[in-house]
Amino acid sequence: MPPDYAALFGPLTAHSRTVYFAYHVGTRRVRYLSPAYEQVLGGPVARIAQDLPRWLARLHPDDLEYLREQLLPVVRGETAVVEDLELRLRHPDDRRQWLALTAARSTDEQGTTTLVGTLRDITRTKEYMHNADKFNAKKNATLEILSHDLSGPLMVVQQLAEHVAEQTEGYANPTLRELLRLMRATCTDSVNLIRDFVNQEFLESASVELKLERIELVSRISSFLADYQNAQHLLHKRIGFSAAGEAAYVHIDDNKFQQIINNLLSNALKFTPDGGRIEVHVALPPGHVQVQVRDTGIGIPARLQPLLFDKFTKARRPGLRGERTTGLGMSVIHTLVTLHDGRIWFESEEGVGTTFYIELPAAPEASPLPGG
Repeated sequence: MPPDYAALFGPLTAHSRTVYFAYHVGTRRVRYLSPAYEQVLGGPVARIAQDLPRWLARLHPDDLEYLREQLLPVVRGETAVVEDLELRLRHPDDRRQWLALTAARSTDEQGTTTLVGTLRDITRTKEYMHNADKFNAKKNATLEILSHDLSGPLMVVQQLAEHVAEQTEGYANPTLRELLRLMRATCTDSVNLIRDFVNQEFLESASVELKLERIELVSRISSFLADYQNAQHLLHKRIGFSAAGEAAYVHIDDNKFQQIINNLLSNALKFTPDGGRIEVHVALPPGHVQVQVRDTGIGIPARLQPLLFDKFTKARRPGLRGERTTGLGMSVIHTLVTLHDGRIWFESEEGVGTTFYIELPAAPEASPLPGG
């Protein structure tokens, strides 16, 4: 006699908005479904046999493959449980619903395999996190753009003050010399203050523990670069983006990875003269996703290249507008990329430009579940 699933899950499902289910693997039928199903997905429990193929057809194709890939080890008994698989469901009215699935394998005395688990609606949480990530990315881009835009005029004033000082060197006017010294010092301190603020934002964010999630990187980087591209007239540089495919899935900490890209773009901006170009490209080598950040800047001298990722590296240099650096940025980036099970390297030639490569493991491809 099959288990009484209603009695088994009853105490948990009485007032819960979490859907509890039991799926018989051999017959590919849902044997139990809690009443919360009607609240979460809007269909009657009695129609689940007819509705299940329709729900699966409405899953994002990439998420359907991801679901199969994650459930297969559970069905085979290779993994005990999968937790909080995030899936996107598209409704006929074009509304997107985010669901979190948890499933475990259960085998009775007769050897019957059943998947038991839960399904939760996490749409509001995902929308909140998406907005938070979007504004965080906009904050980072805005800080870089403003620091670049503010530093420029200050460096011009400093250069003008130095020119005036040279032209008036023969004047016996201590007051004038002191005023020019104050102008130069004020400009230098102001530029350093701007860069210190931006660097501190990066370092504080980079020190937080990683929270990995499955992210589609092509659309995410494209969205992230939009603020830079909209400010090209202020940066006096062209910002381009391209990708080898329409989608590329990786497991990353979204905020931290945006910080990595933001810092690489910051360096490219600092060392690329006005009129230059910065290109971001997503390549798809087998089993990996590779992000390339290429600039037409001044390049990295060969003698400094082996030291670039060292902490407090001697390879640190001021930017073309005198921007100061702590020498920690590339070391932190290297650490973050390594924590993502990735690797980072670069190619550079003086007077030609620099390309940074970040390569991450791609989300594994799916295999079909037994029975199709």
